[in-house]
Amino acid sequence: MGRAGVERTGTTEADPAGARTGGEAVVDALVALGVRHVFGIPSVHNLPVFEALSAHRDIAAVGVRHEQAAAHAADGYARATGHLGVCLTSTGPGAANAVPGLAEAAFASSPVLMITGQVETGDLGKGRGALHEADGQLAMLRTVVRRAETVRRVQDVEGTVLDVALDVLTGRPQPGAVEVPIDLQYARTGGRAPLPSAPRRFAPPDDALDRAAELLAAATRPLIWAGGGAIGAGADVTALAERLGAPVLTSGGGRGAVDEEHPLCVGAIADQPPVPDLVADADVVLAVGTRFQAGPTRRWATRIPGRLLHLDVDPAVIGRNYATDVALVGDAGRGVAALLDRLGPGAGRDPGWAERAGKARAEVHARLRERMGPDHVAIMESIAALLPAGGNVVRDATVPAYVWGNRLLPIRRPHTSMHPTWAGIGPGLPLAIGAATATGEPTVLIQGDGGLMLSVGELATLAQHGLPVVVCVFNDRGYGVLRGIQDAQFAHRTDVDLTTPDFTLMAAAVGIPAVAVDSAAAFGEAFAAAVRRPGPTLLDIDMTALHPLRMA
Repeated sequence: MGRAGVERTGTTEADPAGARTGGEAVVDALVALGVRHVFGIPSVHNLPVFEALSAHRDIAAVGVRHEQAAAHAADGYARATGHLGVCLTSTGPGAANAVPGLAEAAFASSPVLMITGQVETGDLGKGRGALHEADGQLAMLRTVVRRAETVRRVQDVEGTVLDVALDVLTGRPQPGAVEVPIDLQYARTGGRAPLPSAPRRFAPPDDALDRAAELLAAATRPLIWAGGGAIGAGADVTALAERLGAPVLTSGGGRGAVDEEHPLCVGAIADQPPVPDLVADADVVLAVGTRFQAGPTRRWATRIPGRLLHLDVDPAVIGRNYATDVALVGDAGRGVAALLDRLGPGAGRDPGWAERAGKARAEVHARLRERMGPDHVAIMESIAALLPAGGNVVRDATVPAYVWGNRLLPIRRPHTSMHPTWAGIGPGLPLAIGAATATGEPTVLIQGDGGLMLSVGELATLAQHGLPVVVCVFNDRGYGVLRGIQDAQFAHRTDVDLTTPDFTLMAAAVGIPAVAVDSAAAFGEAFAAAVRRPGPTLLDIDMTALHPLRMA
């Protein structure tokens, strides 16, 4: 995939006069941005863009079955590549359907651009009842994206797409949206917009870097807390950890920034005792690209009494949840590289510090494995052994993900791990579609039966595009997380036990090989075959036949 600022190639053929339709201008802008796949659903309000996509050799449309899935798939594509993900919707109902996916991308700091149609320019704001009319659409989109714009002239189509894309790629990544009225998609225009510049990356100020390096050099018990913003700086974060002898905690979004089998990587278990005590005893904590969200900090109960150095491209998050001694406002990669340049070989470290972190990790892992029971341990170990190193690991909001998928299943490389950061159920399958489309790598999806039903139509998308996704449906015939809460807090259950379809028959109906699994051994055999298969597979795992999995 390319990047903003690349040379323009493969432009759609225009008419002999050199004019393009507005739909072609949208596609030319996306190609200039390095986009290679767009996720969406055709509609009367975006057909010219789909027509331009079909005629272009450098970009392809991936048709999904629901606009929310289009936004989630674009998000998965962005997380798997670190580049712009794009979805294409209709105006009105289509754009509204995509809003939850854009909100998830915003929470995950993911650069997703939605191109949506609009009614004809002459009908905008009139409230006359035009087809799919949505006078408040721009205001709605602005509640979940950094920037949303409506194109008013056909000659501005390409430039507006480029401007909004550059905005959402700059600083902390966020989603954006562009409305293109349908008459402007059909209209023709000459001329070209200037090629986009690359998003600007900047290092923190020298004086802040000097002070941070001084504190790190003097630290005896340094610790690094890496969030999603550290993913693109993983090699330097690892090198800095090794230079300092510093254990590395990660948020859920930061998994893969450091290989989780590296001896200094404690992983995404910051909320699990005794890890909070480790944080409290660190004399210097370097936070890289994290907001210190509620979950990893136990709703901010974890104490950070040592010196806190906070590196983030978004100045608004520095000091929001924890008082900061040194604010390092800048790109994570450039900031960590600049710290490495300022630091000599590590000296004066507590010789037992890294060992203590390793023991804390081992204690947590042992406790969580005991909660899992032997069957889930065996299933997890099968996934870890059989999924190729570059394979993607996608988890939906489901009990196996909370107990082991989000914590223990090892992530070895950046950009290969994703989950719904907003904690909604259902995004797992479309996120996996985006990741598999972007990379072509085998992708494992850890999904609950309740969550799958929210996006079950996307099984047809998997089949149509032959994507290498192994859909592991952990089937307990209900909303397992909520069932546990109700059982603990209330006298009876309400609407958490579900009538569940036969997922193997549903998969077979769209041509996906499927296997019913009722043991850990059967899972290992079926998963091995699924990973070797070039297209999708569904494994329907009967959780009631496995050793019980405990949330706590």
